Amino acid sequence: MDLAEKGSRPLHWFAFLTAAATLVLLGIGGLVTSHGAGMAVPDWPTTYGYNMFFFPFSYWMGGIFYEHSHRLVATLVGVLVVALTRWLGGRPSRLPLAIIGGLELLAGLALGALGPNWRGAGHFLAGIGGVVLLAAAVWARNAPAPRPLPLLGWVAFFGVQIQGLLGGLRVVLFQDEIGIFHATLAQLFFLLLCLVVLLTSRWWRTLAAALSTVGGGPSSRLSWWMLAATALILFQLMIGATMRHQHAGLAIPDFPLAYGKLWPAMDADSVAAYNQQRLEVTALNPITAFQIGLQMTHRLVALLILVAVGVCAAKAWRLARRSGRAQGAVATNRPVQSLARISLVWFDLILVQALLGAATIWSNKAADLATAHVIFGALSLALGGIVTVISFKLPAPAQAGLPVLEPGGRQGWNATANAMSQPFSSRPLPSGAASHTS
Repeated sequence: MDLAEKGSRPLHWFAFLTAAATLVLLGIGGLVTSHGAGMAVPDWPTTYGYNMFFFPFSYWMGGIFYEHSHRLVATLVGVLVVALTRWLGGRPSRLPLAIIGGLELLAGLALGALGPNWRGAGHFLAGIGGVVLLAAAVWARNAPAPRPLPLLGWVAFFGVQIQGLLGGLRVVLFQDEIGIFHATLAQLFFLLLCLVVLLTSRWWRTLAAALSTVGGGPSSRLSWWMLAATALILFQLMIGATMRHQHAGLAIPDFPLAYGKLWPAMDADSVAAYNQQRLEVTALNPITAFQIGLQMTHRLVALLILVAVGVCAAKAWRLARRSGRAQGAVATNRPVQSLARISLVWFDLILVQALLGAATIWSNKAADLATAHVIFGALSLALGGIVTVISFKLPAPAQAGLPVLEPGGRQGWNATANAMSQPFSSRPLPSGAASHTS
């Protein structure tokens, strides 16, 4: 193990820790929404007038427990992301961090001086600025991580600050629409951190070194299938965030039917009848035809995702089997085999996610099931992003200078399998590659 690999392993595990903390934060956020505790603490960034780090534990009860815990874990994630940005950017990141931290500290102090209405935002900015300045003061002379990791670190840096601001504005302005953006950005932020975990892993570095001689690019239409399926999952999560933050309960209380039909009536009289039944049985807030249509769209998109990810898994497995048969075994092509296995896990996640969605309806939105539905949605998006990046990394036979597989032929796959079945350690590195690993 060379010095570069020894130095990258702690970075990889720190990135993993940051992503894991973000997943916990997503789960707590799901509990906040599931329990209707978003306004359990009406002030921000303080908690009932207390500095949130000194809020008495005896007051942590009911919805306050969920909302206050959400704020504390969010603060921890913010600190981890600032440290990750410094680590990924290396020593050159110190100056921009110092400038940004100083500006945020000054802006926070200026806002606090404007009056009590601006004091909360001032404390938020000043606190962030102090953490950023502390990261800039770290004297470690580490080199920047390979591209595009420093850029991803900066995207995470600004993303976590926007997330914190959106969370605070959701409380101060009492706008559900902000909550929808807050929930959607949280999913994208978790995806970003999972990609950082992938790109800092030893597996990825080995794959990149082995394939650097043949170039990158989509190995087949599979890459575009995976990208489309992942985009569809993101769209579905946006629909789910809209549904959750409208606080209308279950606009459709049955599944797989909808009010006893394949497609429910959505005229004014039917919606009035649905609301009358809801008021008599559960005293929930009235629903609208738009909310009924939104939930039906959610169900249809879920079906499309199940089919799309199933196609991706089947194509990935068929790709692995074809390339493997050229050497007599599927396992000879390690990268393609890994992609096939991860794709199967992705499909399994989608199946579990669909079952959790049905169980959420059958349980009348039990908080634990609804929150698990949010968590598995985040994992589905993250794994979709990972398999998409891997699939685009695998080279096409034509890019590798190999014959392209004709319909019914095996020549291209034979050549690709021969190249990919060699142990990673035995493959020659291109000129200049040694300098990137030393």
